[in-house]
Amino acid sequence: MARAIHVFRTPDRFVAGTVGQPGNRTFYLQAVHDTRVISVILEKQQVAVLAERIGALLVEINRRFGTPLPPEKDVDDLSPLVTPVDAEFRVGTMGLGWDSEAQTVVVELLAVSDVEFDASVVLDDAEEGPDAVRVFLTPESARQFASRSTRVISAGRPPCPLCDEPLDPDGHICVRTNGYRRGAFGETDDDFDS
Repeated sequence: MARAIHVFRTPDRFVAGTVGQPGNRTFYLQAVHDTRVISVILEKQQVAVLAERIGALLVEINRRFGTPLPPEKDVDDLSPLVTPVDAEFRVGTMGLGWDSEAQTVVVELLAVSDVEFDASVVLDDAEEGPDAVRVFLTPESARQFASRSTRVISAGRPPCPLCDEPLDPDGHICVRTNGYRRGAFGETDDDFDS
């Protein structure tokens, strides 16, 4: 079966978003151009890494090529994902590059695959390999994507001040306290002082 490569050279929108409540959210990336909408599902950590790497790439292309760094500014697009959200695939591998000719950041998202493939499949149009979504972003759009992604990630459960894991509304077993949860079994600190 031939692989499907969805290419967005001038997307109207490329955003990270979620479906569900904090603690039970599913993360998506969505590319939109006119009436064409492609969504892929991925992990929260993958969104965080992509946003971080895009920021680092923008700094690197400024250093190496003199491409102006887009200013940090408020996120322009805070709209929810286009619904219905139907994922094309789950993201396994992500690729990131710079097209110096077009002056664009290239993001490629490859589907999880049971078949091992050469890493050169990223940013390649070969007929073999996993399905892919390839998006070309201006530096400004890439900065906006990274800023929105960071905002989407931080909209979840607040982190524990001790272990940095997400806090649950009904309690948190923190590894830094060896799993002890104050009052978990009706005891208080006074019960252990006798």
